[in-house]
Amino acid sequence: MKTPIFYHSSFSDASLSLTSKVEALLDHQLSHWNLAQQNYKALKTIESKTLNVLGFPMQVQFNPSRIVSSAAKVDARSIQQRPCFLCEKNRPAEQEGILVDNRYWILVNPFPIFPKHLTIPFVEHVKQRIDGHFGDMLDLAKALPEFVLFYNGPQCGASAPDHLHFQAGNKGFLPLEINWSAWKQYAEHIIELPNFTLLRHITYPHAMLIMESSERQSLVSWFKNLYKQFNINVNEVEPMLNLLCSWKNGQWTVWLFPRRLHRPSCYFADGIQQLLISPASVDLAGVFITPRGEDFQKVTATDIATIMDEVSITCDLLDTICHTLQKP
Repeated sequence: MKTPIFYHSSFSDASLSLTSKVEALLDHQLSHWNLAQQNYKALKTIESKTLNVLGFPMQVQFNPSRIVSSAAKVDARSIQQRPCFLCEKNRPAEQEGILVDNRYWILVNPFPIFPKHLTIPFVEHVKQRIDGHFGDMLDLAKALPEFVLFYNGPQCGASAPDHLHFQAGNKGFLPLEINWSAWKQYAEHIIELPNFTLLRHITYPHAMLIMESSERQSLVSWFKNLYKQFNINVNEVEPMLNLLCSWKNGQWTVWLFPRRLHRPSCYFADGIQQLLISPASVDLAGVFITPRGEDFQKVTATDIATIMDEVSITCDLLDTICHTLQKP
């Protein structure tokens, strides 16, 4: 096992600040790893624009380095033919990290979207599945209170569906996280308990459920209930789902985006009709990534609304899920 630049003994060890170690890791990697240094420097000069998508301000980012993820081939044959870039033995020699509890590595993502962008792979090469690991996401979010944690399902934007991992980005970047206190007023209460709240956002362009609680076990239990309600089709390995998680003021907020499609029709269109946008958690939270300049220039608010609607589950299915959960 590669010697970590820092070792963090446990999620529960309050005497050690994981955030301070992450900041030091970022500084170290941007000083010693040319690829990361160049891409983070380029991130400061990339173009972006704001679009009003059905009343919600959303960013579009022209980020050429993200073509690695947006155009990634994630079919079984392609995955088998390439080494796993999240496994320690295959990672660049310059990529160092923080080992947490001998279970997760915290790494600097060399192809950033956020000013501070982390990849957090499991130490073992196991498939990308949230079932059984949702509690880990909560622990990581609490240990990294300056970051938003996110999970892309194996058929929902994960460019490494063969290796369990989370990602994290600094707070103050995603429109959903920034504006949540204001946008929350448009959410409907589905479950209201002393230690748990489940909300459904009514007007957001993509189907969205939100869990809030200060009790870890309540969130884990309710997530299991939700997970059972989401459909798994014949060709799926788990329900199509993107997740974001934040720890703030003594409680977790978890945003869930249940999906029906991996990529929208515009991704596969020909000629000028094509938009090479492959939405994952970051996009659904309000920052759409365009790795090609022509897509950045031509994409409109209507395009974004259409993309979100196409990849989302239907309102009728979300209605059914919510009614089922409300039954005594």
